[in-house]
Amino acid sequence: MLERRSTYEALGRDFTWDIPTRFNIGVAVSDVWAARDPERTALLDYRGDAEPAKLTYKELSERSSALADSLVKRGIIAGDRIALLLPQCFETAVAHVAIYKLGAIAVPLALLFGPDAIEHRLKTAGVRCIITNAAGLGKIRSLETAPDTLDLAVSTDGDDGDAVAFERLVSEGIKFFTSADTGPDDPAMMIFTSGTTGPPKGALHGHRVLLGHLPGVQVHHEFLPKNGDRLWTPADWAWAGGLLNVLLPGLYFGVPVVSGRFEGFDPEAALALMERMRIRNTFIPPTALRLLKTISRIRRRFDLDLRTIGSGGEALGRETYDWARAELGITINEFYGQTECNLVLSSCSELGVSRPGAIGLPVPGHTVAVIDEEGMPVKSGTAGQISVKRPDPVMFLKYWNNPEATREKFVGDWLMTGDQGIVDTDGYFHFFGRDDDVITSAGYRIGPGEIEDCLVSHPAVALAAAVGKPDALRTEIVKAYIVLKKGQEPSDKLADAIRDHVRTRLSAHEYPREVEFVDSMPLTTTGKVIRRVLRDRAREETKAAAR
Repeated sequence: MLERRSTYEALGRDFTWDIPTRFNIGVAVSDVWAARDPERTALLDYRGDAEPAKLTYKELSERSSALADSLVKRGIIAGDRIALLLPQCFETAVAHVAIYKLGAIAVPLALLFGPDAIEHRLKTAGVRCIITNAAGLGKIRSLETAPDTLDLAVSTDGDDGDAVAFERLVSEGIKFFTSADTGPDDPAMMIFTSGTTGPPKGALHGHRVLLGHLPGVQVHHEFLPKNGDRLWTPADWAWAGGLLNVLLPGLYFGVPVVSGRFEGFDPEAALALMERMRIRNTFIPPTALRLLKTISRIRRRFDLDLRTIGSGGEALGRETYDWARAELGITINEFYGQTECNLVLSSCSELGVSRPGAIGLPVPGHTVAVIDEEGMPVKSGTAGQISVKRPDPVMFLKYWNNPEATREKFVGDWLMTGDQGIVDTDGYFHFFGRDDDVITSAGYRIGPGEIEDCLVSHPAVALAAAVGKPDALRTEIVKAYIVLKKGQEPSDKLADAIRDHVRTRLSAHEYPREVEFVDSMPLTTTGKVIRRVLRDRAREETKAAAR
């Protein structure tokens, strides 16, 4: 846990890791607080205008222990993989804690996944048990072939055929379960990568991963916990950002975590939730923040009590950074990480660590650099790959059943993120783009983030993505896909105006030579634009034109 210092330099100088020889996530986020302050609020469930439901630490501890006991009685043992296909709700948190207590491995899955995505993950992980709801059961039953390993289904919506009711397991189990005596490197969870290169891989994390996240969470939430802090994120708890940036750290620190279920990100609904639930601290991905920008007069219409906003997962950009300062009165603290090694760079405006367009400085305890192909750090201002040095408690153990991919992830002791970036002369990191997102045009290497940031600064643009489209003369040209704001109509004149907007604000080699208006963007379940889909679409257009 970070002790507050007056400067970032002092914060880093005085920080050391203290990883215990025995550590269990489930015990740390429930039983510790249940013994210390049993009636303390652990979770709040948003119910619109109705009174929110509350779960205390005593209830979280007892319900998770009872569930763990029942799962053991049904044959689940330490090391078994248990999938969770659930939205943000009390049952999701209880199930996570129970899985860690019994020494099994949690495999969080997003309800938005289709059958193929679910089947790949269940089979790759060799899942023995799945905890889901009626909607999730429907998806499981629609699979062409269920995994041979899957022999127990649990439903939060009650007994359903061969699926046993979640509440029945909780009621049958004992409340004083003896948790597994796990060490920090014992497996705790498997979070699948987004699959930007090849099929999604299962990144296996040890129990230490929670401890590894704590400094980064405290930095971008400006020394959480403080009196009155309350956490919420629109990000699915199946994603590292929702689970490890919000849910588990909040429970560890004794900060109430709010759950709220939405089909997709609705900016009006999100603002209503933050007002009603008096949210003080939130993690909102950049795409969701750009959607919030479409809502006018936020501070007049909504009585918000926000103290901190963290954002990461993709480049935030200067435009959204400046908007938040002007419209919300808050400096967004941008941070950086990935599924395999999350939350290693961060901003902290309270300490003056904040720069528009930058993703921050290394969080205390993490060694981060931009390196070349030989694994050597490059000079400031030189592009290279953002990399993290091992050992590091937030770093994954390995890819599940994929030793070759695990080896390829490292150059020496450097974990290669696959993200291009630079470090400026003050040590701030700037995200340039994924290796496969970088656009090569007329000898220039162009990162899409800066272009997209410029595009969304145009008054007609709501969302934008920039990709490279193959071109015989320039290797690639920049093509922009644009979602317009309500009331705006696509036209050649508007496309020309958008191109000129970028040309005059960035440079002649970065402006989009093609602009295509689209009704919606392909997004991951975490709200990031899937540039790969758009890039493939642009390449198919080139092939079709050549035929």
